Amino acid sequence: MAKTAQQPVLVIMGVSGSGKSTVAGVLAGRLGWDLAEGDDLHPEANVAKMHSGLPLTDEDRWPWLELIAGWIRSRTEVGEPGIITCSALKKKYRDVLRGENVVFVFLQGSKDKISDRLASRHGHFMPPSLLESQFEALEEPGADENHIALSVSASPAEEAQEVIERLELVASDAAQGGIS
Repeated sequence: MAKTAQQPVLVIMGVSGSGKSTVAGVLAGRLGWDLAEGDDLHPEANVAKMHSGLPLTDEDRWPWLELIAGWIRSRTEVGEPGIITCSALKKKYRDVLRGENVVFVFLQGSKDKISDRLASRHGHFMPPSLLESQFEALEEPGADENHIALSVSASPAEEAQEVIERLELVASDAAQGGIS
């Protein structure tokens, strides 16, 4: 019997370098769901600030978080699943994003592990020097938040499969070749 419950909007969250974009891309490909890269919604001023090595303030983040929340609501209000990446480091940020049928997927790893990943990443506006500020800001999701936590010790494909299995996600008809 086909699963009839509404599939969620996933917010793939964690510090820079935790693998949000990679895991989100694998999930979107396997499930056939819409994917949005939260970093693409940053205003140019935010990108320039981070590129210069300055961490964002809460004041910098609020308009960006509202854009992400709008993307999430545009899916949940019509019952469509989706995947969006967003660091969502603080509970008050996640409070802006949360809603019915929203699940946070927290990619967690040690500072050393993520620092190694950042050192090998090229072409991203977020410099490795800001990793410390990310860990300082991080408030891990609590029991009152709809989330799952995954260790970044597995491959992105394995992490994506774990998300699918733990949340009992179902691919869209298009991803299944039209078979329901």
